[in-house]
Amino acid sequence: MLSTHPGPAAAGADLAQLALDFHHTHQLLDAAAQGVQTWEVRITAAGTPVGSLTAVRGLYWKSDNLRERMVDEQSFPALVAAQLLDEAGRFTYEFEEFIESASSVLVIDRLQVEEAFADPLVVAGVVAAAVDRLTDNYFAVVLPAKNACTDAGSALLAEAGTLLSAQEFSDELQIIDNALAAPEEAAQRVRSRLRSLARHGGPAAWDEDDEEDEGWDEDDEEDEELTARTAAVLRVALEELSEHLWQDVAAVGDAPLGRGEGRVLGLLPPITFRQDQQWRRQMARCFDDLAAELAETGTVRPGCTGEEMALHLGIDRAKSLTRNRPRLVAETVEGLGEDRRDFDWDWCSTVLFEDHDVLMLFDASLDGIEDSGNEISQSLGLANLAAADWFVPFRPGQARDPDRGFRHS
Repeated sequence: MLSTHPGPAAAGADLAQLALDFHHTHQLLDAAAQGVQTWEVRITAAGTPVGSLTAVRGLYWKSDNLRERMVDEQSFPALVAAQLLDEAGRFTYEFEEFIESASSVLVIDRLQVEEAFADPLVVAGVVAAAVDRLTDNYFAVVLPAKNACTDAGSALLAEAGTLLSAQEFSDELQIIDNALAAPEEAAQRVRSRLRSLARHGGPAAWDEDDEEDEGWDEDDEEDEELTARTAAVLRVALEELSEHLWQDVAAVGDAPLGRGEGRVLGLLPPITFRQDQQWRRQMARCFDDLAAELAETGTVRPGCTGEEMALHLGIDRAKSLTRNRPRLVAETVEGLGEDRRDFDWDWCSTVLFEDHDVLMLFDASLDGIEDSGNEISQSLGLANLAAADWFVPFRPGQARDPDRGFRHS
């Protein structure tokens, strides 16, 4: 039986240094190259080769006879062709009934990986990246199942398939149907656990009963501070949002917020859309206060509901910056020491807040929950969710200087 619990092999490896190099040589005028593409995916760590796998793309609509062409590849692709295609090169009835929709296949095979990275979770991450790069929603991804495990590499691929929600087509094949949502959700869980493994240096626990669980016990991390690079990027995100919000204030003034208006005001819960200009100025100051606190102390703790909302938006924007603005991030953190906990935005969302009550204001089914007389609000002990209370300090003794003024007059 295949295990869905990642092993400890990768615990001592520097997963943050892993990279993939996709290599494919296409013979421009070779008719045989039209229907099948063979990609070598080279796995490196800090530039050093640590493994590889083969990914064969079988393109049904470009092939004269995809079965015959894939059989010619021999080994596992030939086995796949024999089970999924008939002699005329058409997909079998059994295969078409098994999947939602597919016009092509990606066959993952021939995995070789050094012992330090020979972990099902790591291999699942590699496979997920290959699937992202080489397929679309009309592909079926085929991996070995238990009876096709002829070596350590195929056994790891079989376990990786289980982690990625592959379904067993036969004793020898398991298939990821890209048209379904479950495989992408599984891939996201794999990536999340890999990030945690890279940052915390220990194997992540895989909890089948809680798919949203990151697999880590955060209790021992409550006193951890933000890393210097994380704080720097979060500060840039807050400053950017502040600037946009001050522009919103100048443009909208006291007017109710219309559909599509407000780069930042439009990101707030609907209960804020009819607040006046002075309220909006105070909201902008929340971003400024958090950014200033980060600059002074290297960490941040929201002191009111408005600052909680600002920090949620700041973390979300910081996450977006690390994904979409790598050059800006590199400039921002230049000269700051690296830490494997850098840019762990999920950890920030967990540790920097006492609760996430303010996010309930986005739930239309909880309309009116900001009212202190609301039954749900009373049963949950909610406070300071009404827009008028957003800037009331949680702890009056630790309130910010009331005479600090505003960045813009």
